[in-house]
Amino acid sequence: MDLGLVLSGGGMRGAAHIGVIKALEECDLYATHIAGTSSGAIVGALYAYGYNWEAMLAFFKSIQILDLKKYALGKPGIIDTEKFYPKFNTYIKEDNFNVLKKSLTITATDILEGHLTVFTEGELIKPILASAAIPGIFAPVKIKDSYYVDGGALNNFPVNALKSKSDIIIGSYVNGFNAITIKDLKHSYNVVERAFKLKSAKVDYKKFDTCDLVISPKELSKYGTFDTNHIEDIFKIGYNAAKKALTPEVLLKLKHLPKPIQN
Repeated sequence: MDLGLVLSGGGMRGAAHIGVIKALEECDLYATHIAGTSSGAIVGALYAYGYNWEAMLAFFKSIQILDLKKYALGKPGIIDTEKFYPKFNTYIKEDNFNVLKKSLTITATDILEGHLTVFTEGELIKPILASAAIPGIFAPVKIKDSYYVDGGALNNFPVNALKSKSDIIIGSYVNGFNAITIKDLKHSYNVVERAFKLKSAKVDYKKFDTCDLVISPKELSKYGTFDTNHIEDIFKIGYNAAKKALTPEVLLKLKHLPKPIQN
């Protein structure tokens, strides 16, 4: 059985994906195909490379997102995304899709041509960095003859990438939101983030019906994109939400779904 796992973007809320993966594996559900955007691309790549949930969580705890030592000089951004390459290279030592143990699809936005690009082969780390390069904060990443930013700018939940490859598709979506008050918008970046989430969620929610199961805990809405102080809490929310969703009835249904007919 080919099991597809779709991992949305969401900044540090992506730690919840790791909790979802832990819960899935405890139920003997192991993804064979992964599609990820932004932080979902990071988790997806580490998982496809062969890391277990403990190692992936350790990576999230160790990464310094807004590290001013990585200030972008002469580039359109505050942080030079490509300066994260050495950190990723310590985890992903062979920088190529062909070393992965699971099929992986990463999406990033071509900021020059204005279209979504799908990466499934060749060098691996730069597409990961590009997919997670939030516009305005992180400088675009140069890959071959173009420049790329966050895949979530055009597709934050790339379900379509797995439709022809998977018998079952499970989605982990970490951008759920609740109503807020004006007091919650303390800074300008809070307003920008809120607007981005509203636009993205409106499109993404329509894709939920194309998955066999979606785990989307609304409790994550209180954590910001750059919240590095609550990674353990975010991880536990993802884990608990997945355990709650994976009831005996749901597991029985998932394990007996017929293989979809391919056109």
